[in-house]
Amino acid sequence: MHGETAETIQGVAHKLMVERGYSAFSYADISETVGIRKASVHHHFSSKADLAAAVLTTHRERLEQAMGLLDDEIEDPLMRLTAYVQHWERCIRDRSMTFCVAAMLGAEMPSLPAEVQAQVRLHFSTLAQWIEKTLKAGVKAGVIRLEETAATEAQILMAVVHGAMLSARASGVDKVYKSATEGALRRISRKGN
Repeated sequence: MHGETAETIQGVAHKLMVERGYSAFSYADISETVGIRKASVHHHFSSKADLAAAVLTTHRERLEQAMGLLDDEIEDPLMRLTAYVQHWERCIRDRSMTFCVAAMLGAEMPSLPAEVQAQVRLHFSTLAQWIEKTLKAGVKAGVIRLEETAATEAQILMAVVHGAMLSARASGVDKVYKSATEGALRRISRKGN
C-alpha cells in the first residue's frame, strides 16, 4: 500500500516493533497513535504480518540505498564500514532508532509468521552480502585484514553490531555500543594491528 496514511502506519509500526517487538504491539496501538480507526489500519494492511513485512521491506530498501550511497561516496572500504557502524551509534545516542527492527524481530524468529521470517532473513542476507563485499574490497585495497573468510567476518561484524545494540539497550549505557564496535573495527583494520 502506498500513500501518506500507509506510510504513517508503517512508521508507527516500525517504532513500536523496535520498542516492543512483534508480539507486543497491536492494531489498537497503531490506531490510537495515528488517530484512525482499527478498520482503517486493516484497510491499508490486512494483517499484522502484512504490516510487519511491509515495514521490513521498507527498512531493507532504505538500507540498500544507504549502502549504495556509502559505496559511491566513501572510497576507503574500512571507512565505509566505519560509517555504517557510526550511523547506528548516532541513532542510539540521539534515540532516533535505538535498535535495528530486523535484528529485534530476528530474536523472535520462531514465533513470527512465515512472511515476516522471510523478510528478516532477506534483511540479514542483504546486509551480510554488502559487508562481505566491502571486506573483500578492503583486503584488496590493503586497509583490512581478515582472520577468517570474508563471509565469516561479515557475520562476526554483523553480530557485534547487533549484539552491541542489545548490550547498550540492556545496560542503558550508550558507550557500550561504541566500545564494542570500535574494537571490532580495530580487529580488522590494517592500521590497528
